[in-house]
Amino acid sequence: MIEVSGFAKRFGRVVAVENVSFSVPPGQVFGLLGPNGAGKTTTIRAITGLTRPSSGTVRVAGFDVWKEPVKAKGAFGYIPDRPYLYAKLTARELLRFIAGLHKLKGVDTEIERWLEFFALQDFANELIETYSHGMKQKLTIIAAMLPEPPVLIVDEPMVGLDPKAAKQARELFSNYAEKGNTVLLTTHSLPVAEAVAHRIAVLDRGHILAQGTLEELQNRTNEERNGVEGNTLERIFFKLVEEEAVEREKAKQVTA
Repeated sequence: MIEVSGFAKRFGRVVAVENVSFSVPPGQVFGLLGPNGAGKTTTIRAITGLTRPSSGTVRVAGFDVWKEPVKAKGAFGYIPDRPYLYAKLTARELLRFIAGLHKLKGVDTEIERWLEFFALQDFANELIETYSHGMKQKLTIIAAMLPEPPVLIVDEPMVGLDPKAAKQARELFSNYAEKGNTVLLTTHSLPVAEAVAHRIAVLDRGHILAQGTLEELQNRTNEERNGVEGNTLERIFFKLVEEEAVEREKAKQVTA
C-alpha cells in the first residue's frame, strides 16, 4: 500500500535523503525511526505529496503520488506533527466539512462517537482557535480517520496528548492495522514504536541503517533476546546510530 523506491531529496548541494526504499503491505504498522535531522519528515512529505522527490518513486495504494496525485491522496489520511486546522470553524463544522469532501453520508452519529471517544463533545461547538494543542491533535486524528482511508500516515502523533489520549491513539493505530489497513508511523517514542509496529526502519542522516521486525533488528545488532536490556528497541536503536557514527569517523580519518 506504500512503496518508496530509491527515494532521494536534495536541496541544492545538501542531500537530505538518499536512496531510501521500503514498502508497507496491508495490515501492518510500519515504524520509521531516527534522530532529529535523519530525514523522516522529508520522507513523509514526499509520501503525502508535499515535496517532490529529486529521484526515485513514491506510490500509495498503487498510485504514483506525483503522476496521479488526486487518486494517491484520496487513499490516505494524514496526521502531521503539528495540527493545521481551520481555526474559525468548530470541531463539528470541521468534521462535517471533511465528510463532505469525501462524500460521506449519514456520518453525524459517527462524528459524535469520535468526539465522545476523545472527550471533545463538550467543546465541539467552540472555535478550534480556542483549543489547546492536545485538543487540536485529537481533532486531527479524528479528521484523518473519519473517512476510513486504507492508508494512514502519522507523523509524531503523541505530541501534546495526555497519557490517556496517547494510550487511546496507540490502540487506535494497532486496531486500524488489524482491520487490514496500512499505518506508517514516525515517532521519537521508541516504546510506542516497539508496542505497535510490526516492522521498523531506522533512518539516520538520510540513509536507512536497518529495517525489519524487532527480532530481525535484534539479530542485526547481535542482541540477545533473553537479556533484560538486550530485547528493547531503545537499545537496538542507539547501537545502530552509534555504529553508524563510528563508521563515519573512520571514513573521515581515511580521507584525511
